[in-house]
Amino acid sequence: MEAKSKVKKYRKEDLTIVWEPKKCIHAAVCVKELPGVYDPNGKPWIKPENATVEQLKSQIDKCPSGALSYELNKKTEQTESMNTKVELMKNGPLLVKGTIEVKSHDGTVETKEKMAAFCRCGATQNKPYCDGSHKGAGFIG
Repeated sequence: MEAKSKVKKYRKEDLTIVWEPKKCIHAAVCVKELPGVYDPNGKPWIKPENATVEQLKSQIDKCPSGALSYELNKKTEQTESMNTKVELMKNGPLLVKGTIEVKSHDGTVETKEKMAAFCRCGATQNKPYCDGSHKGAGFIG
């Protein structure tokens, strides 16, 4: 049985940021887009008070690995449905955005919410998902 991965939560008004470090591929999209919020050397490293809820939601929706997600704390607020979209990151993974089911060769099914980053370089240790190994492998694509 696989050990449950660590999850950290950070709250800002009616939004809770959910961070799953095990999923992170260190693309640094969060740090580049909102450096006042995300400081890898800071304690805590996420300071949601330094951005608006809309800025946080917009940035989190761009997280290529899905390591960052959010929960809306208001029960009455509806989340907008997302069509499935596919995006190629330059020299990086294939991003599939939306709720998808990934069926393994052994028949097991895993549901991915919001986004999944699939490896294109073949160097990942977490197949079929990207773990950031493309950087060290010198992958261009």
